[in-house]
Amino acid sequence: MIDWTRDYAAIFKPNRGLCVVKDIDFVDINSLVGLNTQKEQLIKNTRDFLDDKDANHALLWGEMGCGKSSLIKAVFTKFYTDGLRLIELFYDDLRYLSDIIDELRDSEFKFIIFCDDLSFENGSRDYKFLKPLMQGSIEKPPRNVLIYATSNRRHLVSELKSDNLGTEILDGEIHYGDAVQEKISLSDRFGLWISFYQGNFSEYLQIVDFYFKDINVNKELLHEAAKTYATLRGSRSGRTAKQFFMSYKDRIK
Repeated sequence: MIDWTRDYAAIFKPNRGLCVVKDIDFVDINSLVGLNTQKEQLIKNTRDFLDDKDANHALLWGEMGCGKSSLIKAVFTKFYTDGLRLIELFYDDLRYLSDIIDELRDSEFKFIIFCDDLSFENGSRDYKFLKPLMQGSIEKPPRNVLIYATSNRRHLVSELKSDNLGTEILDGEIHYGDAVQEKISLSDRFGLWISFYQGNFSEYLQIVDFYFKDINVNKELLHEAAKTYATLRGSRSGRTAKQFFMSYKDRIK
């Protein structure tokens, strides 16, 4: 049995239910370099949620390795002492969401349901399980639960050419077919969209400098090696900067 007064995070497992996370991956929000706009948006939304003001379900979407998941964990780290709790729910377990909500509805704490890398493949209608939380049914959605999801897709679902066959242009206006309308309505249920993208080399090097801030290195040589590393990987993301640090921290002097 979870005691939310001393347990701060949990992961849902189908055969065991909510399982306490003892070794939480806390993330310092100040360690996320180059995400000022994204941080401001999610912090404000979360603070409103904790203050019983109107707050939105949030979709963090964009390129891989740009800090979407880290930002959610960092916001949780910032606010867990204020009564915020985090529950990680995997895509395959969305069908249990209604049961989880029932367990949380009467709690004094506020909960973020964290769905990482959320997407729905061709023909999947598993997003229907989000309805009890995002729209409600004859029972109102709980006021103490929000969903924060990350995805590489803005509309959460694969977008095929065949989906657009029903699209028409009438009097200069685009009228989408049913398949596209359904996909757009799914992402529209998230009231807050936060986009992520790779920065330029200057922004990438700022992240590299943050990781190496406590190591005395030749900055010019460091940047040269970091650029080469990013070029070979075809990525200038924060994840690439961290991987460069892990690979080179003991080699660059």
